[in-house]
Amino acid sequence: MDVPGGNGPTESGERMPDIPAALFREVLGCLPTGVTVVAAEGGRGPVGMAANSFTSVSLEPPMVLLCPARSSSTWPQIRAAGRFCVNVMHERHSEMTRRFAQRGVDRFAGLGWHPRPGGPAIEDAVAWIDCVLLDEHDAGDHTIVVAEVVAIEASEDTSPLVFHRGRYGGFLHGAPEDSG
Repeated sequence: MDVPGGNGPTESGERMPDIPAALFREVLGCLPTGVTVVAAEGGRGPVGMAANSFTSVSLEPPMVLLCPARSSSTWPQIRAAGRFCVNVMHERHSEMTRRFAQRGVDRFAGLGWHPRPGGPAIEDAVAWIDCVLLDEHDAGDHTIVVAEVVAIEASEDTSPLVFHRGRYGGFLHGAPEDSG
């Protein structure tokens, strides 16, 4: 099947349609995601980056994945540590999380954190997931990182920060739906 304006053949020989990056971002932005800060002990202190491409992969063994941009200057520092702590951010952390997405700033300045097996744990996060790097896979302009979870902890205040359509927000906790 030949799709006009395609961007090249697939393994089956079919041509895929061109999808503008802005449209792709807009449509995928309809899916709300959690917000994390991935942090490690770097050679000159803590390093960290914001990441909302994060999910569980396996229960046995416990594994997760995240997808840093290939253009990231922080991911190579975290990779070099070989381990990291995924901080699941609280809904009140939107400004702090924006700092972890910026370049050329001291992301940990004035920030409360403590060491964990994987790396720096940000105070008042919703949860902490300590990981050991297992593998990386090139995926377009990002890298798929697979890691084994070696320790976990959750706070009692579980109001996560959510990213949806380019904006931060919270999650309304309501009564569970009746599945009956």
